[in-house]
Amino acid sequence: MQTTTVLAIILAAIAALLVIIFQYYYRPKTKGKQRLLLSFLRYLAVFCTFLLLINPKFIKKKFFLEKSNLIVLVDNSSSIKNSIGQNQVNAILKELDASDNLKDKFNIQQYGFGRELRVLDSLTFNENATDIAKGIKTLNTIFDHSQSAIVLLSDGNNTLGDDYEYYGNQQKSTIFPLVVGDTTRYDDLKIVQVNSNKYAFLKNKFPLEVFVSYDGEDRIASMFKITMNGQTVHSERLELSKNNNSASINVLLNAATVGLKTLKISLDPLENEKNIANNIKNIAIEVIDEKTNIAIVSELLHPDIGALKKSIESNEQRSVELLKPLDDLGKLKDVDLIILYQPTPSFSKLYDFIAKSNIATFTITGPKTNWNFLNKIQNSFSKNSYDQAEEVSPLVNKGFNKFNIPDIDFYNYPPLETNLGETMIIKNHYGLLSQKIKGSDIGEPLLVILDDDKRREAVLFGENLWKWRIQNYREQQNFNQFDELIGKIILYLSVNEPKDRLVLDYESFYDHGNDAKITVNYFDESFTFDPNAQITLQLRKQGANTVQDFPMLLKGGYYETDLSNMPSGEYAFSVKVEDENLTKSGSFNILDFDVEKQFTSSNYKKMERLADGTGGKLYFPKDTHILIDDLLANDQFKPIQKSDENVVPLVDFRFLLGLIIAALSVEWFIRKYNGLN
Repeated sequence: MQTTTVLAIILAAIAALLVIIFQYYYRPKTKGKQRLLLSFLRYLAVFCTFLLLINPKFIKKKFFLEKSNLIVLVDNSSSIKNSIGQNQVNAILKELDASDNLKDKFNIQQYGFGRELRVLDSLTFNENATDIAKGIKTLNTIFDHSQSAIVLLSDGNNTLGDDYEYYGNQQKSTIFPLVVGDTTRYDDLKIVQVNSNKYAFLKNKFPLEVFVSYDGEDRIASMFKITMNGQTVHSERLELSKNNNSASINVLLNAATVGLKTLKISLDPLENEKNIANNIKNIAIEVIDEKTNIAIVSELLHPDIGALKKSIESNEQRSVELLKPLDDLGKLKDVDLIILYQPTPSFSKLYDFIAKSNIATFTITGPKTNWNFLNKIQNSFSKNSYDQAEEVSPLVNKGFNKFNIPDIDFYNYPPLETNLGETMIIKNHYGLLSQKIKGSDIGEPLLVILDDDKRREAVLFGENLWKWRIQNYREQQNFNQFDELIGKIILYLSVNEPKDRLVLDYESFYDHGNDAKITVNYFDESFTFDPNAQITLQLRKQGANTVQDFPMLLKGGYYETDLSNMPSGEYAFSVKVEDENLTKSGSFNILDFDVEKQFTSSNYKKMERLADGTGGKLYFPKDTHILIDDLLANDQFKPIQKSDENVVPLVDFRFLLGLIIAALSVEWFIRKYNGLN
């Protein structure tokens, strides 16, 4: 108990005693014992009142030592396994674990990383990507409020994410990189990057851009080749040197036939070149014989127009033409889809053309839409507009099953601007997004798909769609999710085919190690999604006689099979619905590309710059004992004495209050019983 608390109690007792002495002599006299009893009761009440006001506390302090964290961050990617790094990592971890002095000074924790950070329970060295910056950032979040040192075991070859070298200045913890792998510099000729389109059009030429680099001292020459489906379509001789160590090759190739074309870009290896895996890159290009033409018709200048055009044309199978509503209708003869942006009476002739041609439409409305005109000119939907603008946020309909919706977090997306009013959808329709205001669903559609036997339509009841595309970039650093959503809508509207109960969704080619997923939508005879079907995918690799069966798993509103672990090659597959005479087939190609095999040497210079940026130091495997000694001698990571202070009231206020009431009640009763004031 603290001295101040004791002193406060003594002062309370003295103050209560003075009050009682004053009352003892200046109140009417009573008998001796009775006077003492009443004085004691009054003293008890006054003393407890003073204690209640003072509220003395008992403070208990508990002292303890808090150790700094020593985080061992291990690169678990396949590039370590492909070099001498695997044995080095195991030896380093064993030496660190054998140091009792380290355990006494630090809380030691081990993590492994590739694409993601994980607690290190075992090392497999099979991660197909290395994201050093993400591993460090995640540790910052976990150990945000404690002193930490990071020992980074890696070859320094980053294949994914941010450049970790420039992350050092933002790093809270001190990093001590320990370079594993082969640090010897070898002459290396490699293909750094290939830029190409995913699609090409029949009878056209498509561009190919290839960047080549050379790391070495001598002047060298190599033959550069491009083959398409095994046939050489381009070759040239490259000469590089120490001073002229890079080249850019631009080639135009012919798209002569329809189908998936596998292109192999290669460099003849140098004599005694150690790593020849980076001398070859395989890509695939699909040659198609048709292109979707889309017209955006508007009399307004609005950012939505540009956002839609860029989003649609991100798919090279599609082209967009911007038109005014009064332009010559002859420009629409080759158009597959018309986007009507905020129609007004000037769209009258255009709606007559749509009614006669049954062309698909995507109508976007907003505060500048003339609803009196729009309600009269078409019979698909109507709105009783109040001519009052309002901001509405999107709410996803999870039961939508016309096509797969991209995984967009609409919760953080900015609202669109629309006119308040009741909306009636007249034709058969499917809601994709609905409206909510201030978090409440108001029961009004925001984005709907209309489908009848004649043509398909889509309607968006809101403007400022461009803000969604910007938000997508702000969150993901790309426009992929927004562009995919618009692309799915455009594809659904522009392909007006008979309804199909079994719909496949897959890519023609995948990079090895990346997601390779095939999804299926299956509908019953009433064209309602059936979540109880048993669907099997049969897969056969070209040149193999065996067929593998994969059950397709239900994932919300579709079925999916993940083939990401399959080896590279060409595959044919068929999807069959059990107990139904429904089968569909397709083919795809998994490209042989392992980014972890593109490096021969450890990038110790880059790791050294990371260490310098955080106040750490670079080490090599033979210096592990020096690292241990430096960590033990570093005063920055000394254990810190901390204390927990537990403050507890000396008395319970409820007990004191009860005692005060009891003492005053007994005193009052005695006085009244004896006729005293």
